[in-house]
Amino acid sequence: MLAVELVRRGAARHANRTAVLCGAESMTFAEVDEAANRMAHVLTGLGAGRGVRIGLLIDNGLWSIPVDFACLKAGAVRVPLNARLSADEQARMLAATGVRLLVHGAALAGRAAELAARVDGLALACVGRTNDVDAPDLLAEMTQASAADPRVPADPGDPVLVLYTSGTTGALKAVVHTQAGYAAITANILGNLVSPGRDSVMLHAASLIHASGTFVLPYWLRGGAAAVLTGFDPTTYLDAAARYRATEINLVPTMFGMLVSSGAAERADVSGLRTAIYGASPMPRPLLEQMLQLWGPRLVQYYGQTEAPLAITVLDAADHTDPELLGSCGHPSADALVAVTDEAGVPVPTGEVGELRVRAPFAMAGYHGAPELTAQTLTADGWVRTRDLARFDERGYLTLVDRTSDMIITGGYNVYPREVEEALLAHPAVTGAAVVGAPDPTWVEAVTAYVTLLPDAEITPEHLRDAVRARLAGYKVPKTVRIVDGIPTSPVGKILRRELRDPLWSEGGRR
Repeated sequence: MLAVELVRRGAARHANRTAVLCGAESMTFAEVDEAANRMAHVLTGLGAGRGVRIGLLIDNGLWSIPVDFACLKAGAVRVPLNARLSADEQARMLAATGVRLLVHGAALAGRAAELAARVDGLALACVGRTNDVDAPDLLAEMTQASAADPRVPADPGDPVLVLYTSGTTGALKAVVHTQAGYAAITANILGNLVSPGRDSVMLHAASLIHASGTFVLPYWLRGGAAAVLTGFDPTTYLDAAARYRATEINLVPTMFGMLVSSGAAERADVSGLRTAIYGASPMPRPLLEQMLQLWGPRLVQYYGQTEAPLAITVLDAADHTDPELLGSCGHPSADALVAVTDEAGVPVPTGEVGELRVRAPFAMAGYHGAPELTAQTLTADGWVRTRDLARFDERGYLTLVDRTSDMIITGGYNVYPREVEEALLAHPAVTGAAVVGAPDPTWVEAVTAYVTLLPDAEITPEHLRDAVRARLAGYKVPKTVRIVDGIPTSPVGKILRRELRDPLWSEGGRR
């Protein structure tokens, strides 16, 4: 199956129904499909045809989904950029994947212009007119383009999406998903997480370039609508859910925490809400228990990775009624083979800890331009090595124990210590740095840095936080910087992060 064919099927089946809502505006399935056709012709005219990589720097809005579908119909490979990342990070992503056309929203025109100045040969196209850059406006250009489907040839193995994640050393990794793989992600969601119908509405507050965006095509195929918010405000989010008559929502645990702390979760009428999905990081048990008390058995958890989205395992609504399972990440999805193995790939006995591996049709094709890294993660017989440590119980439920890497998940975003350490070490007064995650009631984990300085250096923690902020995205900036006399290391000089991290978590519960 091809992902682009799913777009065509949904449009043909549900033409006159509402497909996308954003603010006071809306579009039908037929309108979205026609807009995608016209935009695809414009993109092709700009040189973005089959196999060409297109960068996307777009905030949530009415046109997010038509642009996404236009790339599919043009046969192009989408390379979404997180708008919260620094210009340095975004420029590296564009250069590494050979992007030559960046499609950006009008509000991000300034950043797009900066990237065009940094990346050789990068052309721009905007969604909505702007005076900040000299770039064609897709919304204006599409009015003169053909409304016919371009019908660009496509094969199951054609790349359609490159999603960036980070490696264990902080190096960026470009995960490639194909036409067949992205169609399999849609089937995975429909078979394990939701079963939308024509009366269903998924409310999107998280960025559509993240996991939230994978829910668009399943709802599209079944005739459900996507209600798109331009951002997340805990005081108004549930009002928006009621206004759009949302039947499902998808948030990271930090967002649920904000709903609780603001009082919105308790005040809201959620009688029309069927399912509240969470993932990207573990839900702290006290928060999970509070949400279950407030909203009842509506919560569904998924566990997945960029390399194998969306649901490797699922803890469904019925599972949430069993207190013994609240620390679990659920049972394997129906379309995934999940194993807990030793280093050689041999399954370990039930109850013992090993590395979690998954083999599934929705797994990545590999990492762009990195065959050696692909071989380290994707085995010859198709297993993805997640680098997560886990164990199965007697009932077949999986519990994550720790990570083989030291990755920090803060507010649903992945932060790798090494890249933060390198930003700290770039300061001339810093002689050593170690970064770990500390328990946090709002962000689940808070980035925490331990730093050693040159003798007599008069540098404050806030000064060091500002130095990191100038180089990295805001969510990677340490919440706390501790200036210390020394950092624990092994005999060969390797930083012993566990010696710093474990005391922080000794009373903080499950990491």
